[in-house]
Amino acid sequence: MRSTHIFLASALAAATFGCTSTTTTDETTTTPTETAATDNLQKKLDMYTSFTLTADVSKLTEKERQMIPLLIEAGQIMDKLFWYEAYGNGDSLLTALNSDAAKEFVNINYGPWDRLNNNEPFIDGVGQKPAGANFYPADITKEEFEQADLKDKASLYTFVRRDASGKLITVPYHVQFKDEVKKASDLLKQAAALAEDAGLKKYLTLRAQALLDDNYQPSDLAWMDMKNNTIDVVIGPIETYEDQLFGYKAAHEAYVLIKDQEWSQRLAKYAAFLPELQRGLPVAANYKKETPGTDSDLNAYDVVFYGGDSNAGSKTIAINLPNDEEVQLKKGTRRLQLKNAMRAKFDKILVPIADELIVEEQQKHITFDAFFANTMFHEVAHGLGIKNTVNNKGTVREALKEHASALEEGKADILGLYMITQLHEKGEVEGSLEDYYTTFLAGIFRSVRFGASSAHGKANMVRFNFFKENGAFERDEATGRYKVNYTKMREAMNKLSEKILTLQGNGDYAGVGKLLDEQGLVDANLQADLDRLSEANIPVDVVFEQGVDVLGLNK
Repeated sequence: MRSTHIFLASALAAATFGCTSTTTTDETTTTPTETAATDNLQKKLDMYTSFTLTADVSKLTEKERQMIPLLIEAGQIMDKLFWYEAYGNGDSLLTALNSDAAKEFVNINYGPWDRLNNNEPFIDGVGQKPAGANFYPADITKEEFEQADLKDKASLYTFVRRDASGKLITVPYHVQFKDEVKKASDLLKQAAALAEDAGLKKYLTLRAQALLDDNYQPSDLAWMDMKNNTIDVVIGPIETYEDQLFGYKAAHEAYVLIKDQEWSQRLAKYAAFLPELQRGLPVAANYKKETPGTDSDLNAYDVVFYGGDSNAGSKTIAINLPNDEEVQLKKGTRRLQLKNAMRAKFDKILVPIADELIVEEQQKHITFDAFFANTMFHEVAHGLGIKNTVNNKGTVREALKEHASALEEGKADILGLYMITQLHEKGEVEGSLEDYYTTFLAGIFRSVRFGASSAHGKANMVRFNFFKENGAFERDEATGRYKVNYTKMREAMNKLSEKILTLQGNGDYAGVGKLLDEQGLVDANLQADLDRLSEANIPVDVVFEQGVDVLGLNK
């Protein structure tokens, strides 16, 4: 627990947002400073639009309806664990805040740092967010960490702490969170007892054990073997985005999902094309020598609960897991398209952005089918390329450290568009390429607004600048609207694909850092255009109304 900054934040929060007025009559007078702070927070809250996460539960069996509240309760525990990983004891901060707006924005961000504004503090007096969040001591340096003789210091599932003498030690997640993971494990076991699908029962049982010992690979393998389930849950410490010091530590999160069987059947065919698409990647043979797992599959879901890392700041609309490279090479990955959340972002955010920034004659090419496909093939494309460096630097993730996530997201974006292009030429994807390319450009504007603290935001900024340099679009100076050059966008797509795949294969940490530093920047024109979106009150992302009550379910 980082008690120093927690108590400082609490004290300053009380001073900044507390009631500082004086009462002379029955009315309360608000100071100008307090009013300005409240107005500023309201503007930040307006960056988010609310959306209710619902699904048709009438098609579920009675036991499946009984499972969902158990899984949501387990997900709420993951939410609590992520609070600790992102900040520390969030209760001490929330308790000190007297402003409802401040509390609401703290809850959205899991701390006093604005995730859509490069993690800038929004409470006066609070320092910058530690790059390592709460996974490491706040005062640790990279040099100290690298010199420490701790065999599991780079483990996905350990905290780095100091003992009484100040020496670095590690604490496994299942030890730090002993009581919480026991409760979550018991809930998964209860859900497993209700599961009617054998694959789901096995997965839930193994995942329950994984929470107790941090050995997640058996449950990851079982999850990939699970094919016929309607209910699904993604739960545990998974993504490493929150650790921006090294990118080593996984953060807790949860999704509770209901599979759309009809949509999933429509998507199933695409995974079979992965080996062929891998061979055709626009890069030297050494960088595509790995063969993607053949058990990869695509499914569409309605998501009914987000918790922890998945619920912080910008919300995920598609998932590609597991992250374990051994599982990926053996079994492939599963791509989960979160259809209801995707529709919310398309209708409430992407369409208004396109109306503002895309030339009028190309706005007809902004379609939900193209948005869905671009998002879906982004997740599929995570399975392409290379997982292990070509020069014995270990895995790409190990070699690129804190840069790995941003470059991997950039790879998935650009190779997703590559896949669509190739499959369209084979007649396997319907619609026009103009739809996919135009919607892709509009999607960059949407994701750039997530900020440089987001791996997705960085990836989109790099791509935007690369496309700009290569003439993939033109900007009308008079109107501030963008027009896609479809031929040049395709050429830029291939060039950027080759560059990213080569950087990954070489494990070129310095080269990736240079790319992100030089290309991951917002220039004056783009900033002015993004400001127009804010002035037009176009939200940046969504917050969810969710839970058992929303679904009409009771345990």
